[in-house]
Amino acid sequence: MHEDRHLGGRDLTRWESPLGRRLVALVHRISLALGSHQTLLLVLAVGAAVAATTTWLASETYEAVAAADGVAVLDQPLLDLALGLRSPWLDAAATAYTDVGGVVGMPVLATTTMVALAVRRRSWTPVILITAAAAGSLLMTVAGKDLVGRARPPLADAVPPFEHSPSFPSGHSLNALVVAGVVAYLLVLRQRTRRARVLTVTAAALFALTIGLSRVFLGHHWFTDVLAAWILGVGWLAVVVTAHRLYLTTRRRAVTAAEDPETG
Repeated sequence: MHEDRHLGGRDLTRWESPLGRRLVALVHRISLALGSHQTLLLVLAVGAAVAATTTWLASETYEAVAAADGVAVLDQPLLDLALGLRSPWLDAAATAYTDVGGVVGMPVLATTTMVALAVRRRSWTPVILITAAAAGSLLMTVAGKDLVGRARPPLADAVPPFEHSPSFPSGHSLNALVVAGVVAYLLVLRQRTRRARVLTVTAAALFALTIGLSRVFLGHHWFTDVLAAWILGVGWLAVVVTAHRLYLTTRRRAVTAAEDPETG
């Protein structure tokens, strides 16, 4: 646990804001009754409920924006740009790449990484965080598609194989950002050099960015589907990281109290 407490020179168990300290106090009291791992799962479940609500709000906001021809004015021009860039070899390469973030590629990638990290660290934390992150991402994707029901770009403008589920938000983009983000977070916790941390975060960001852009290039999503997925993904990733920080803080308090009962 001690190895995961620091991100660079920052102690993740130190909370500077009054709101953060109140949140820590509340979660600590819950952990005394339930235990640290159970409290982590509870915080993630509450966060998932908040994320689902945020998805609903995003869908309402999207409908208002689309009706006013706001951000959505980017959709058709960017699709037209993609049409002008296509070629047989580039279409094939983009299709193969986007499949990494699909319903088969992403679960395989996430599971393989999760198992490797859990075995190497001899810890359940990677299992809990990656599973929760992926589950929350899936929940947000399903909720968004059911709430909005937006049609995808015309099949005449898309590269096969075609997809027929609702378009908003882009599940590939959302899942890629969340899974890559939580894996990057777990890795940088154990990386001791700034260079390694920057490279890890950059690689994760580029993966999420290029998966999203591949969806627009192939005509499988409108740009605003991808943009919404990125925004929702960053929000959910923040919830997962905050939940882990709360877990680390409550564990530290429990250890301190056990070592010195008078301070507990």
